[in-house]
Amino acid sequence: MDRFLLTPFFLDQPAPLLQRLAPPGWAINRPAIGDGPLLERVAAVGEGIAAHAERSVRDGARPVAVTGDCCAAIGAVTGLQRAGLRPRVLWLDAHGDFNTPATSPSGFVGGMPLAMLVGRGDQAALDRLGTEPVAESAVVLFDGRDLDPAERVAVEGSAVRRLTTLDALDALALDGEPVHVHLDADVVNPLDAPAMLYPAPGGPRLDELERALGRLARRSRVVSVTLTTWALDKDAKGQTERAVLRLLDAVLGGGAV
Repeated sequence: MDRFLLTPFFLDQPAPLLQRLAPPGWAINRPAIGDGPLLERVAAVGEGIAAHAERSVRDGARPVAVTGDCCAAIGAVTGLQRAGLRPRVLWLDAHGDFNTPATSPSGFVGGMPLAMLVGRGDQAALDRLGTEPVAESAVVLFDGRDLDPAERVAVEGSAVRRLTTLDALDALALDGEPVHVHLDADVVNPLDAPAMLYPAPGGPRLDELERALGRLARRSRVVSVTLTTWALDKDAKGQTERAVLRLLDAVLGGGAV
């Protein structure tokens, strides 16, 4: 059974447009955010995701968290750890999210969560949540076609395994271990899902990626999922929403073979 949580935030800022994505039965994360540093405020948002993930696993359900940025994955992995799981992480993203303050050209925290999750860069959010960094060797990054120069050096010098083709994703063996899947909507080719905050040209086409994710879900032990959404205000006809929800359904085991 999947148990859904909507977090209508982008980092520490409310994102009210996301509210419409939650049908009846979904929980809503309503964090109490203080006035501390940014990463502490981000951690406050992540605490609700962590609590949802922990409760869901203890109840025998699979947590699924939908939110506006990729830092949600930190909260989800934290909750799994609190429930006694030490998951591998499959990160599906057009970007690497592997920047640190030392490598990022912009200083944008939303480009840093995977690096933070493996213990790189500023650890304030993980410290506040009590998160144990995930071993780099337990992380697979799929696609990551848009990397900043210093970020690329960091990824290539790390123990993170980067896959760049659907054939490589099809060959991925996770050996029955628990896996957290983080799906950033922008991993799909913008020809199929154009309404993205940070679109990156190229990438896998929707139909092929959907089938690959469906196959992956059927042979893997996916214990939780986070989804970073698209730019809802740029998707008047719903093309991107339909595409991304197809990918989420595939990750959850309902996709086409």
